[in-house]
Amino acid sequence: MSRVRTVLGDVEPERLGVCDAHDHLFFASPRLPGEELSSVAAARAELAAFREQGGGCVVQWTPYGLGRRAADLPALSRQSGVHVVAATGLHQDVHYDETVLKGLRGRLAEVFAAELTDGIGTSGVRAGLIKVAGGFHALNGHARWTMTAAAEAHRATGAPIAVHLELGTGAPDVLDLLCGDLGVPPQRVILGHLNRFPDPVVHRQAAEAGCWLAFDGPSRAHHATDWRMPEAVRALAEAGFGDRLLLGGDTTTAAARSVSGGPGMPYLLRRVRPRLAAALGEDLVAAILTRNPARAFAVDWR
Repeated sequence: MSRVRTVLGDVEPERLGVCDAHDHLFFASPRLPGEELSSVAAARAELAAFREQGGGCVVQWTPYGLGRRAADLPALSRQSGVHVVAATGLHQDVHYDETVLKGLRGRLAEVFAAELTDGIGTSGVRAGLIKVAGGFHALNGHARWTMTAAAEAHRATGAPIAVHLELGTGAPDVLDLLCGDLGVPPQRVILGHLNRFPDPVVHRQAAEAGCWLAFDGPSRAHHATDWRMPEAVRALAEAGFGDRLLLGGDTTTAAARSVSGGPGMPYLLRRVRPRLAAALGEDLVAAILTRNPARAFAVDWR
């Protein structure tokens, strides 16, 4: 039977409630010095603020080596009443010291599978998805290495694979590799950041391939996101793909937390949800926030 693997154990999909399908409670990268998401107290406050807006689940896409703080996640989930899903996987190479990557050579798929089945480090917390990343309109050797390992770990466990698309680009190359060459079923692939590259042809092709399409993260100055997202989502829904859509907040810096004055996790429900509901109707938005993620992250675990 399909279950969602949360940090407190496997749960029935219908128990998730309203889901932020892509976000971060903890995240630390050398590319964002001084903006680390490392405070447990801030994470607790952010979850509480999300819960106050009706949130029921947060899927954390923070992968291996980027400050996941897996051991802190169970207590935060219990205290907040919000389900939390943790990730294994690997981000782009620019986020890592070369010594870290060297240490994973020849065993990356085994690390992913172990974190999905045995737990992350000594925390006992099992990951519920694999996060990997593409590049800007292309896939380099690192991306192909990590996606190959992700596909192997998927075959061993059944876990879904969530893909960071750099500025929303490269979806066709990702699908050609993951679902074509590597044979991952498209319904086990989640493409993130499609809102950052609002090409309706690419969106339609990705939807027709059968994967999940995540619109995640509020606008930055150089992104064509919020104001185009309702139309992009409506076009996909009208084409019959409303059941393949996900929404997320993707909070990656301390300054972006709502408790620090930024949009944070509550923004998804406080501003994005009513904006989409006005354009698409309450029923479709409710499905995108509840039924769709329940299906996207539910797995018959092996």
